[in-house]
Amino acid sequence: MPGSKSPKGMFAARKMVRKRKKFRWSDIYYKRRMHQLVKKYDPLEGAPMGRGIVLEKVGIESRQPNSAVRKCVRVQLIKNGKIVTAFLPGDGSLNFVNEHDEVIIERIGGPEGRAYGDLPGVRFKVIKVNGVSLKEILLGRKQKPVR
Repeated sequence: MPGSKSPKGMFAARKMVRKRKKFRWSDIYYKRRMHQLVKKYDPLEGAPMGRGIVLEKVGIESRQPNSAVRKCVRVQLIKNGKIVTAFLPGDGSLNFVNEHDEVIIERIGGPEGRAYGDLPGVRFKVIKVNGVSLKEILLGRKQKPVR
């Protein structure tokens, strides 16, 4: 059949399956899943959240066209000892997080595991401090326990 790239006919099924398998590799999500890139390069090793200890507080300057100092913390993960930078969301949350606090971090959700928004190199955010939700502390509903 002229003009058709797809195999046709009674015995074309195997060829079509092979072809579909070959072209799936052009899909970035399929490729990342098959190469298990999340497990290889992700500090959380594929887990949705991770527990860590705050090492220091840092201010990170945001990228152009914004101008701000975003409040972040350096966290050492308990499961593998890796050190990552995590963003502190909310107004005044830096006041509630101290060094040696235990925090739970999760991915911010930038593109393909990359940094998010105007934060260079920051891929995680803090959601809990010493077992209490950071949002609840900010709203004044709960108090941070002293460890």
